[in-house]
Amino acid sequence: MKLTVAISGASGSNLGLNFVNKIPEDIEVFLVVSQSAKKALKLETGKSIKELLIDKPNITYLRDNDIGACIASGSFHVDKMIVIPCSMNTLAKFSVGISDSLITRAFTVMLKEKREVVIAPREMPLNSINLENMLKLSRLNVTIAPPILGYYSNVKSLEDMENFLIGKWFDMLKIDNKLYERWK
Repeated sequence: MKLTVAISGASGSNLGLNFVNKIPEDIEVFLVVSQSAKKALKLETGKSIKELLIDKPNITYLRDNDIGACIASGSFHVDKMIVIPCSMNTLAKFSVGISDSLITRAFTVMLKEKREVVIAPREMPLNSINLENMLKLSRLNVTIAPPILGYYSNVKSLEDMENFLIGKWFDMLKIDNKLYERWK
């Protein structure tokens, strides 16, 4: 499987990196991190992306300003895309078709090629514009999967919480995992 992972500039950029770090090495990953995400990551963790990302041979790092990168074309086949976290700015651009960065261009390509896309909006509370944008994208078969906890799981730490969320996103992308305790 080929998977595009985009990390946009919402709070929780570290969750996106944790997601990437847990992806099995048999999945080819194209990772794009926005400038805003890099800034949020530094503010929230005090560390840079290079300090937090595990170096794995299956990850190709692409710059968000490289509009000519491979994932910007429908002729380059990527199976699925996930945006963790998805800022409200990025979500709004997705909903109206603005393609002014590699993240937004890759999304537009996935949509036109009718390929699977999951977005993890990270904001609270949500206003009517946010909700309308999510509804519009949902009607276009984009899976809206915000980082919301399932309280039936055995969550005792931040790591447990993140593993639950990452496991649920892996489930949506059909990536086998044992990251969380399943309902019995």
